[in-house]
Amino acid sequence: MKRSPLRTETDWFRLEAEEADWAAESPADLARWTEQLLLIRRFEEAILDLHGQGLIHGPAHASIGQEAGAVGAMSVLGSGDKINGTHRAHHQILAKLLNHATPEGYDPRRDPPTAAAAALVQGTMAEIMGLSSGFCGGRGGSMHMRHAESGVVGSSAIIGGNVPHAAGYALADKVLGRDNVSVAFFGDGTLMAGQTLEAINLAALYTLPVIFFLENNFYAVSTHVREQTRETRLTGRGAMFGVPSVECDGMDPVAVRRAMQWARETIREKGGPVFVEAVCYRFLHQSGPLLGSQLGYRSKEEEAEWRARDPLLTVPARLEAMGVLDAAGFEALDARARRMVAQAAEALTETAPGANAPSIRPGLLPDPGEVDRGIRGDLTELRGEAMREATSVPAEAAREMKFIEAVAATLLHNMERDPRIVVIGEDIHRLRGGVSGSTKGVMERFPERVFATPICENGFTGMALGAALCGLRPVVDIMFGDFTVVAADQMFNGIGKFAHMFGGGVPIPLVVRARVNPGAGYGSQHSMDPSALFAMYPGWRIFSPSTPHDYVGLMNSALRCEDPVLVIEHQDLFQTTGPVPVDLDYCIAPGTARVARAGNACTVLTYAAMVRAAEEAATTTGIDAEVIDLRTLDPLGLDWPAVEASIRRTNRVLIAEQTARGTSHGARLAQEVQERCFDWLDAEILRVCGSEAAPTVSRPLNHAALGDSAKVAAGLRQLVPARG
Repeated sequence: MKRSPLRTETDWFRLEAEEADWAAESPADLARWTEQLLLIRRFEEAILDLHGQGLIHGPAHASIGQEAGAVGAMSVLGSGDKINGTHRAHHQILAKLLNHATPEGYDPRRDPPTAAAAALVQGTMAEIMGLSSGFCGGRGGSMHMRHAESGVVGSSAIIGGNVPHAAGYALADKVLGRDNVSVAFFGDGTLMAGQTLEAINLAALYTLPVIFFLENNFYAVSTHVREQTRETRLTGRGAMFGVPSVECDGMDPVAVRRAMQWARETIREKGGPVFVEAVCYRFLHQSGPLLGSQLGYRSKEEEAEWRARDPLLTVPARLEAMGVLDAAGFEALDARARRMVAQAAEALTETAPGANAPSIRPGLLPDPGEVDRGIRGDLTELRGEAMREATSVPAEAAREMKFIEAVAATLLHNMERDPRIVVIGEDIHRLRGGVSGSTKGVMERFPERVFATPICENGFTGMALGAALCGLRPVVDIMFGDFTVVAADQMFNGIGKFAHMFGGGVPIPLVVRARVNPGAGYGSQHSMDPSALFAMYPGWRIFSPSTPHDYVGLMNSALRCEDPVLVIEHQDLFQTTGPVPVDLDYCIAPGTARVARAGNACTVLTYAAMVRAAEEAATTTGIDAEVIDLRTLDPLGLDWPAVEASIRRTNRVLIAEQTARGTSHGARLAQEVQERCFDWLDAEILRVCGSEAAPTVSRPLNHAALGDSAKVAAGLRQLVPARG
C-alpha cells in the first residue's frame, strides 16, 4: 500500500510582527491607535460600572483584553468597508466609529478629540443603556448595534448568525461594482456553528471580498477550544475551503494590522475571501465583571500569564522605547479617554439631590407607546404603481397563461427592470429553469446575477439578508417549503426582526419564494406550507396567490417592497391557467383580498389551492357561499375591511385550509374574527383543514392528511342549516 501525503495549495501560515513593522508605522498613527485602545478599555469599564448600578437592562459582554485586535483590524478599513460582530462587539464597533470620525492627519499628541468622536461614543453608550438617543433607539442594546454611516451594518447575538451577512455585504459590493471589503468578526465558539462554515464556503465559491476575522480567545463561555474541536489549528477551517488563511497575535495591534493588510492585498490581487485568526484572551467572564477563575473554569496562573500581555501594558512600553510616547504622554491620553467616557455617562445620567446613586436622565428612556413602531414599512414605495385586478383587464389586453409560466415570466421581467435583483438558491441554474421551471430563461439572460448554491439554506438565506441590507434585492428560492425551517435562524431571528431591532425603518428588500406541494406524495418533510410560521413574525409580509394574474401582480409588488416578503408558490396550481395582462408591469396592493365567488349564505376565508376547492364545494352543495381569497396572509396585512363586510352580510364563517391543523392560520383567524365580528355571528366559526399529521408518502394517508373540496362541502353543510 502506497500513501502520498495531501497538501493544500492554499496560503496558510502564521504571521509575526517584528520591530521593523512597528518602526514602519508613523508616530501619529501609533499614538492614535493607543488612544483607541485606552478609549475602548475605559468605555467598557464604565459600562460594567453602569451595569452594576442597574442602569443597563440586559447583559454586558466586555471585550477587555481583546482591544488590540479591533484597533489593528480597523486601521486598514475605511467608512465604506462594512463590518458586523456578535454579542461581544463593543471594541470593534467603537474602533470603527472612531476611525469614521477621525480626520486625516489627526495626531492625539497634538490635536484634541473631535466632537464627532465624542458624539459617537455617547451614542454607543446610549444604545447599550437602551435609551432613545442610541443608534437603534435603545432596541438593540449591547448585542445588536447598527450605525450604517460608519459601516457598522448590524451585529447579531445569535452565534454564527452574523457571518453569512458579511458574505452578503460582499456579494452586494461585487454585483454593484463597489471597491470595498466586508469583515465578519466572531469567536472560536462561533467557528463551530454550521452556518459559519456555510458562509465561508459560499464566499469562496463566489470569490467575495470578505474577511472572516476569528478572535480566538480559547473559551466559548467556559468551554475551552480543546473541548470544542480535535483540530485546534483553527485557520485550517479556512484552508479546507480553499480560503487563504493567516494566524497572528491578537494582543499585538501591528501584527493584526499586518494580517489585515495582507488580507486586503490578497483580495485585491486574487479576489476573496480571506480568513484571519487573531489569538487573544478576554480577561473577564463571558459577561459581567467576574474573572473566569472566580467561576472555576480558568486558573489564576493562566489569567496572570495573559494579563502580562495586556496591550495597555505592552504598547505604551514599546512606544516609550521608540520615543513615540513617554509616560506623561500616555497618562495624558488616558486622562482624555477617561474624560470622554465620563462626559458621555454624565450626559445620560444624573444623581438627584439626596440620592446615593445615579439614574437615567428624564426623557431619555423610549416611549412605551413606540414599542411596535417600525416593525415594517408603510408601503409608500408602491405609491404611483399601476394596480390592476383581473376584473379590470379587457379580454383583448390579456392572454391565457399557465401559473408556472407566470412565475418564470414575472421573475425574468423584473430582472430586466431592476439590475439590483439577484436570484439565490439550489439548482436554479440548470434543468431548464430549476426543478420546477420557475427560473426558466433567467440563467441564459442574467448569468452574473444567478447564484446557484450548495445545500445550505441557512447560509445562503443569511447571505441574502446581508445583500439586502447593502443595496441588492435578493430573491431566495426555497425548493420545498419545509426547507425554510432549515433556515429558521436567518428567516426569523434575522430577517423577521432586523428592521425593528435596529430602530425601525431599516429596509430589507428581500423575497423568499417557497414551493409548496403537499399532494405530490413527497412525504412529511417535503410537503409543508410554512406561511403560518412566518405569520408569527410580523416583520414578514406573506403573499399566497391562487391565479396567474394574482401571482404576477403580487410578485411585482414584492419585488418593489422594502419589507421582506414570503411568496408561496403552490404546485397544485402550476398547471392551472388564467388570463394575464399582456403588459406584465402591474401590481396588486398588499393587504387586499379578492372575492372569488359572491354569495350570501356564509363567508369562506381561504387562499392558494383551496380557493378552487371552496368554489367547487359551494357548487356541489348548492350553498350560496361567498369565497374570499385572502391573498395576503400576514396578520398586519389581512384585508379586514373586506372580510368584515362579508361577515356582516352572511353572519357565518368557515375557514378553509389545506395544510395540517397545527401549522395552519385557522386558530389565529378564528380568534380575530370573533374579536372583530362577534355581534354579527349567528353560528360558531368552523375550521376545515388537514389532519393533525403531516402528509405522508402513502396515497390514502396523504389524501386524508389534507383539506380538500369534500371536507369543505361537509363543513358548509354543517355551518348552513338545510332549509326544507
